[in-house]
Amino acid sequence: MAAAGSQEPVRRGGELRQLEPGCVVLASAPRLPVGLGREEGAMLLHLVAEFDLRRDVAPWLAARGWAAALDTSENSLALYVVNVERNGKIIYTWKGNQRNTHIGLYDLQTKQNEHLYMFERDLHIISCSVNNERTLLAVSFRQYTEEERVSRLLQSVSKYLTLLIEIHPINNVRVLKAVDSCVRVQFLYPVEGRNTSTGSRLLLVSEDKYIEQFDVHVVAEEHKVVIQNSGQLPRARVADDLIWAQWDMMEQRLFYIVPKESRSTLKCVQFYPDENFNSILESHLDISVNGTQLKLVNFGYDYCEDQDVASKSLNLQVFTSKTGGLCVCCSLPSDTPSEIRYSIYFLHKGYNKTFTVSLERTELKEVAFMNLDYYVAAYLPGQFLHLLNIQHPDLLCYSLFLTGEDARIDTLQNCSIRSPLTSTVLDCCVGSMYAVSISDSALLQFLQNSKQDSERLAALHCALLHFRHTEDLEMQIIWWISENLSTCHSFDPIQEFIIASLYCKMCPETHNLDKLLPYTSLLDWIGIIPGVTCATDIISLPVLEFQNSKGFWEKLNSNLESVKYAEPHLHYHNNVLRREWRNLSEEREERKTTAYLRNIFENAKKVLSHLDTWDSEERLGPLFQEEDYQQQLLMGLMVAQLKDHLMRHLQYVGKKKIDQIVLDYVANLLNLVHRIMKEVWRRYQLHSCTFCFDERGSAREFAVFHIMSRILEAANGMCMPLPPGFHTLHLGLGVRCLPLHTLLHYIDSGVLHLTETCVRKLLEDLDDTEENEKLKFSIVMRLPEALGQKVHQFWNHPINANLIARKYVKLLLEKLGNKQCSRPLPERLLVPVEFLPLNYLTNMLAEIEDQGVHPYEKQDHVNVRFVEETALKHTMMLLGLKYS
Repeated sequence: MAAAGSQEPVRRGGELRQLEPGCVVLASAPRLPVGLGREEGAMLLHLVAEFDLRRDVAPWLAARGWAAALDTSENSLALYVVNVERNGKIIYTWKGNQRNTHIGLYDLQTKQNEHLYMFERDLHIISCSVNNERTLLAVSFRQYTEEERVSRLLQSVSKYLTLLIEIHPINNVRVLKAVDSCVRVQFLYPVEGRNTSTGSRLLLVSEDKYIEQFDVHVVAEEHKVVIQNSGQLPRARVADDLIWAQWDMMEQRLFYIVPKESRSTLKCVQFYPDENFNSILESHLDISVNGTQLKLVNFGYDYCEDQDVASKSLNLQVFTSKTGGLCVCCSLPSDTPSEIRYSIYFLHKGYNKTFTVSLERTELKEVAFMNLDYYVAAYLPGQFLHLLNIQHPDLLCYSLFLTGEDARIDTLQNCSIRSPLTSTVLDCCVGSMYAVSISDSALLQFLQNSKQDSERLAALHCALLHFRHTEDLEMQIIWWISENLSTCHSFDPIQEFIIASLYCKMCPETHNLDKLLPYTSLLDWIGIIPGVTCATDIISLPVLEFQNSKGFWEKLNSNLESVKYAEPHLHYHNNVLRREWRNLSEEREERKTTAYLRNIFENAKKVLSHLDTWDSEERLGPLFQEEDYQQQLLMGLMVAQLKDHLMRHLQYVGKKKIDQIVLDYVANLLNLVHRIMKEVWRRYQLHSCTFCFDERGSAREFAVFHIMSRILEAANGMCMPLPPGFHTLHLGLGVRCLPLHTLLHYIDSGVLHLTETCVRKLLEDLDDTEENEKLKFSIVMRLPEALGQKVHQFWNHPINANLIARKYVKLLLEKLGNKQCSRPLPERLLVPVEFLPLNYLTNMLAEIEDQGVHPYEKQDHVNVRFVEETALKHTMMLLGLKYS
């Protein structure tokens, strides 16, 4: 950002022209990559149909003459999906030509259909499940409607029947339940690759609000598999008095809710391959469920039954993520017709967020929830799509809220959708299952067209942390940042890019590293999302009961532990680093030889050596090609303090591993800055990094200078080291692009840093015209003492000689202090000059030199004689006389 008082660049029609001194017109940048242009019809959520009844099943049925099943009219229930099993097999049912009821299976892996069973009557299948070996089929169906039972005087006949059928080959049929309440069935599945053909376990979920497990043992007899038990099957009660239940097929988990007084309790039962199960989680929720009908999620997909229950029961789903996230999504009633309310309980974080969305029209009132792993989606077709960040839900600006065209999902136009698997959606109404992902191209389009900081932040965060980093993605984001530096008001996009990219690159290396490294540069965000209000409530943390459990439960427990120990304080921050860097910078002379500082600079040396082993591409000179005391000091300090931070919290990780993590982190940080610089250089087509100071810079160079100033501002804000050579490059562009008064203002305010490489080149390359003399003198006057001693000799000019002599005299006199001369003073010139004031001064300086004081030890020509000659030359010049 330009310093106060400087002239900011302006953009007018993309023309390149120079205005009055101090004003520069900025060139329009080259067009952004294709991925950042707006494409009509691009949708943020990308759906790929993995299964479709009309595409994958209907042709197979037609080839076998089951034409009745092909009735696809709106009211037809001839063909529909009833279940999705863990191994990717989809069970469906259809009506044959004689109104027989068939059950079939589609394998997502082989793309093949299989006929499982046929009932020789017209039945309504409610639930169906097949075991892993496809030897047993459990079916629950409605025999008659209530009207049919009364009209046929069949009061003694049960309304619902649940059967267990041997299907390898089709053989015996066993009745498990004959009741007037609806029953759902679900086989448990073993761990992938484990053979458990001797038995199966079956869950029965009753509308009477209980769940039980049946153990079914089978034996092979000749060429068939039959049930071993001749009597009743062994059973165990799993849960009672539940009002809601959800089956997690992939992880073989049962979530259910039991109402207790004014609050409800969410519980979870984990089923294990050794045929055991136990209750592993309990969490209290402030959700009112009194008087509601039992609601089941992912226990089969009876569309008609679900539609009937949906209006009377709780719209609630539980979602988990790979990182140990556990969310409860619930649609809430609203007193206002034009509002939709829903809550997300982030149980792994200990709080609940309730959202109220104002709508223009309210044809649909039921929100559909989808699990996208890193995000939970709340979707109301035709209204909005809300992607809520599971891993970092604390700041609302990291969740995407889309309306209108941005929220459109063409293939999902109703709320009859379920999320049986992570990143999978089943549309029960049409019988299609889709793989769901966030489209990177649509997200970049949304980022480019966003008008509010909340949208920009959410899209940027999603692009950096959700997608796998590629060079092309990084390039497009960097180009967007360079185009929008002045439009982001509540955050710094450069800081977000660097911090989020580091988080994404580093966290997969070690367990729990994501809790110790920062993922954002923001401490808080007070912005709003138009049309959406959010209320946050602290909730009690879930209680876990498990031993030696790995995977999800271990990660969830780790998340809960970090919440208990004040999670924000676990993240590395730069407060101590900034203070220590400032102290060491001010005490450079006094402490430069201490063992502590030697260790700090050794850390920096390791980082730069580590970088040398990575970068095979040509680097942007002079980056990494010169020494920079301040940046190497900051680099080494960051290594030391980040290492201490990680060692405190990762005690189970070895020192060698932590050393490697820290080196990777700081090296990646420097590499990201270098990457930004290279992409900006490429975008503005600057071909050379070696500057000629005898001509003014172009508008493109000024644009790059402005971006470099923002990089410097971002680095200062985060106390982040920059690649050695950055300040040389920045100063070189400043000399070429800025008027003298603005250049000096930038130097005095600390935006530009004087470096030996750039100042030396400037003194050597520029001739001594009046304008250049003024520039050189202004620069030389601002040089720190140590740097001045190194570069003064490269400007052979009376002004410079006069300046050197003055500084030399000043230093010697400071050494002398109040001491008086006590002995005869030696002659220093071959021909004594009869000028008493000068004689007295030179004799005094000579005495100090004889005492062993010499400020310019590395410049032997700077001595008393040099001072005397310079003084005489300057005096003669002022008198208009010729010095000889």
